[in-house]
Amino acid sequence: MIERGVLLWIHGGGWRARSTEDGAALTRYGLRVVPATYRLVDRAHWPAQLDDVRAAARQARAAAGDRPLLVAGDSAGGTLALHLALRGVDRPDDVTAALAYWPAVDPLAADWRRLRRDDDPWAGLLGHPPAAGDPATVDATGTTHAGNRVPVLLVHGVADHSVPVSQSVDLAAALLAAGHPVHAWITHGGHALDLRRPDLAAVTGAFLDTVLPA
Repeated sequence: MIERGVLLWIHGGGWRARSTEDGAALTRYGLRVVPATYRLVDRAHWPAQLDDVRAAARQARAAAGDRPLLVAGDSAGGTLALHLALRGVDRPDDVTAALAYWPAVDPLAADWRRLRRDDDPWAGLLGHPPAAGDPATVDATGTTHAGNRVPVLLVHGVADHSVPVSQSVDLAAALLAAGHPVHAWITHGGHALDLRRPDLAAVTGAFLDTVLPA
């Protein structure tokens, strides 16, 4: 199979653990999947995690040569992938596309605060509870950085009890308003779906066909 691009996979786990999903299912699309690691919240707070995945992206880009660099992740890793894509690694246009599976996006959304009020991963990430007007909260919120028009795939299950599906729905609207091409697949199921599931595989393949050479 021709290698169409290099994909940096960023793991989930609420920024405090490492999820088992490794993105290996995405190799079927002609991608070389490179794993990224980052400091968890018991070692460092935001934006250390962004710094770490940026460093990993630079290494992946060096390995990519002249092939496109994509970023992807699940849950908390999807959040970091979105930051890389929307902000860039070293310049705003140096990531070809982002694939974010059930990402956390807005720590101040009402349904997020209701669902996670007793166990909020954002508080661990920031080192304090998120708050309106707080610079770290604003910086860590995905929609803050929309506008460079990088293509984005969003996938989310309607029965997700860890990250409300509205996080992806609201982000899709914000990205579209800012001029981003967006593929959004809102489907059945909860958190941490199988990337090999036929509907997820189909929408992922269709998205990649729009952003990568054949």
